[in-house]
Amino acid sequence: MVTLQLRQLDVPPGQRLLIRHLDWQQFEHILAELGETRSSRIAYSHGILEIRMPTPEHEVDKELIGDLVKILLDELEIDCECFGSTTFKQENMNSGIEPDQCFYIQNQAQMRGKRRIDLTIDPPPDLAIEVDVTSKTQIDAYAALGVPELWRYEKNQLTLYTLQAGQYQRVDISPTFPTLPILNLVAEVLEQSIAVGRSPALRAFRQTIQTQKSQL
Repeated sequence: MVTLQLRQLDVPPGQRLLIRHLDWQQFEHILAELGETRSSRIAYSHGILEIRMPTPEHEVDKELIGDLVKILLDELEIDCECFGSTTFKQENMNSGIEPDQCFYIQNQAQMRGKRRIDLTIDPPPDLAIEVDVTSKTQIDAYAALGVPELWRYEKNQLTLYTLQAGQYQRVDISPTFPTLPILNLVAEVLEQSIAVGRSPALRAFRQTIQTQKSQL
């Protein structure tokens, strides 16, 4: 058997590395060796660890969608706590994940001021965002940890999911923003960001939300 160090492995941008048959202690050891100051993202579910390296396109899209959510929450005066790409893991669920973006909304008061997450006592994020999902490992990890709402942006299309009886079901309306056509709004902003740039697209989006809010 050949034993390799993690520093010997090189994952190119846009690619992923799968490591199978890992127990929880080995997963924790790899997390510690990878450290917190890294650009890679991980997903772990029932013995399978995925290490993926985001592309510049991935980073642009996930930042833009995350900013859209922040604008929505701000304009609708919904309190939240944003935990970005925090590592969420729980041994008894045998799962771990690092979202592209995540938010505590319904449970924001409970998470206010928190700087460390312990899922044995803390709830999972209320909304998570994943861009360019590459494997079932990631989805299984979100379901195991009980994240209620998941947004997946893949192949230039946003899909909304809610957790129902332990499985994700596709929906057209976001439970977090039930009065807004989220799928259409996000598609328009992403298209505008390519045509006119990120900042003008976000400013136009904010104005759209303000107009719709005044009409409710």
